[in-house]
Amino acid sequence: MSKHQTPNDQRANSMNPNNSAHKAGVDNRANQMNPNNREYKGGGQKSGSGSGKR
Repeated sequence: MSKHQTPNDQRANSMNPNNSAHKAGVDNRANQMNPNNREYKGGGQKSGSGSGKR
């Protein structure tokens, strides 16, 4: 069996809650969205988007 995974295999692994890739992805998202984490980049509006008023 080849060690190389197709993009479909990678997606299947990351979506399977019994796979370590899924846990790693969930942990990464939690860290990015946590304002108490040093990797947090902020939230709210996307940069460059104003309030829409002129």
